[in-house]
Amino acid sequence: MSSPSDLTARARIRDAAIDLFADRGIEGATIRDIAQKAGVSSGLLRHHFGSKEGLRDACDEYVLSELIGMGLRFTEFQSVDGITTDTLRLQRYMTRSVLEHSPAGSALFDRVMEFGERWLATTDLKTDDPKAFLAVLSVMKMSMMTSRDLLTRVLGADTGEPEGWTRVVKAALEIFSTPLITAEQAALARAALDRLHTPNEE
Repeated sequence: MSSPSDLTARARIRDAAIDLFADRGIEGATIRDIAQKAGVSSGLLRHHFGSKEGLRDACDEYVLSELIGMGLRFTEFQSVDGITTDTLRLQRYMTRSVLEHSPAGSALFDRVMEFGERWLATTDLKTDDPKAFLAVLSVMKMSMMTSRDLLTRVLGADTGEPEGWTRVVKAALEIFSTPLITAEQAALARAALDRLHTPNEE
């Protein structure tokens, strides 16, 4: 992130809000806290963004455009060079925003899914249910973000920083690249699941 002296007041406010929203959630960060962190008055914040919801909308737009611009993939394995403190901060913000269970959070997740659909179309992955595939993959990724405290305690390294997050990604890479069940077991499980939704014939 650029130094405060290199940023306009609007950008400083936005960056301060992203930091606080990522750590505390939308409800947990006050206008006063954000203005204080940005080194501006609450009045100037309202002048630029109108309200906290207006600021949140601006943050959502910025974070999503930044992450898409970086070309981050859902699995992240093709873009490990993009694992930086700033990138992780943006991802924590997006995860926290989505999990706020607000209309804005839902709308942001819908946009993530739209990006996922475009990404999936560029791959050779085959799935019978693309929407479920993308939704589950997205939530799995977010769970690694929301479990920061737990993972940090177990690993002994802050997974909100590149060193700790790299260990998480390596572990995820190993999980995704190592079959945990055989093809036969998977086929049996799918057949059993299909039977759950098939009416019994009289």
